[in-house]
Amino acid sequence: MIGCVGEKRPDPAPARDLYASTLFGLRRAYAEGVNLPWYILSAKHRLIDPDEIIAPYDTRLSDLSKVEQRAWGAKVFAQLEARLRPLSGRTFEFHAGMDYVEVVRPHLQAVGATVLWPLKGLRIGEQLHWYKERLAREGGRQ
Repeated sequence: MIGCVGEKRPDPAPARDLYASTLFGLRRAYAEGVNLPWYILSAKHRLIDPDEIIAPYDTRLSDLSKVEQRAWGAKVFAQLEARLRPLSGRTFEFHAGMDYVEVVRPHLQAVGATVLWPLKGLRIGEQLHWYKERLAREGGRQ
């Protein structure tokens, strides 16, 4: 589960290619390198398949009220349930900001899923370093 970013390309594109920041590029490389299914958490579209074509948008989860954020998290959880049922016993690794993780995590944990958040509390520069280090160690692309 990787979080969207504000910097986007100007035209509609597959979600994996729409987000243009270095951070997103490293998150994507890491997600693709572990060779497991991954999704993008979008403030506007909620759970997105990387191949889904979407247009650029300017919506941030932090712009939503706390009630709207909780509703967003419940909808993401419902999307996960619809796609990956059963969720019990599964592990979800988040590479996203706190706003995104905190509203989805309780739903997953309530059904017995494990939630990992390896970059919790790291600043952007520290996250970039973490990804670069992991990718270099595993021969991933940067």
